Amino acid sequence: MSILDRFRLDRKVAVVTGASSGLGVSIAQALAEAGADVALGARRVDALQDTQRLVTAAGRRGISIRTDISNPSDCQALVDGAVAEFGRLDVLVNNAGRGTSVPALRETPEGFQSVIDTNLNGTFWMSQAAAQAMKPGGSIVNITSIMAWMTSGMPQASYMASKAGIIGLTRDLAQQWTGRRGIRVNAIAPGFFKTEMTGHFFDEFLAAQLPRVPAGREGDPMELAAAVLFLASDAASYITGETLIVDGGRTIH
Repeated sequence: MSILDRFRLDRKVAVVTGASSGLGVSIAQALAEAGADVALGARRVDALQDTQRLVTAAGRRGISIRTDISNPSDCQALVDGAVAEFGRLDVLVNNAGRGTSVPALRETPEGFQSVIDTNLNGTFWMSQAAAQAMKPGGSIVNITSIMAWMTSGMPQASYMASKAGIIGLTRDLAQQWTGRRGIRVNAIAPGFFKTEMTGHFFDEFLAAQLPRVPAGREGDPMELAAAVLFLASDAASYITGETLIVDGGRTIH
């Protein structure tokens, strides 16, 4: 296998959650361009169809399945659908997530729990379902955030707690599954990428943060997708339990 071949995903099958918008779209497209068939999960099936068209335009097969990852049954159905359609599962990208910006003293139990249920619990339910279907050589890539280490200046207790939890979850699942099941588990912590979720406050927020970003700009979604591809592929076959920061240098300040 040549060095470039290690980045290929030919004859492999990937599941991407949160694939209806934002970074999930770019991730699904990149995996398809690298050779994978892709099962797409999100709550908005109509928007998933647009992502599926990008997968097929890359010459790969895609399916769309409505998925609320806070529901373990939905997670199992997404995995089962991928295996039924494509015959196997090799890669899971836990990209789905949500966030709020509520002062801690005004945060409700329901609001806090809903973020944890999606970002942290949903990552676990998807990983659990996928690991049962994967054979040795599988790879799970969790999307956390640099907000696991640093404050954005906005009140985001539930979001930051959930993203920090994903890092701990990644490390534990890696130690449980890499040796015993041959499944690598890693995470990626994006910095500032403009998405549907961040769009309403992004420009003002970025203007305040940009002086602290050595790269001097926001991230391009395909730069994040390339990092996901690296960890998903055999190019990262000796990497597990790690969190790769993709932030233009923001966290070095």
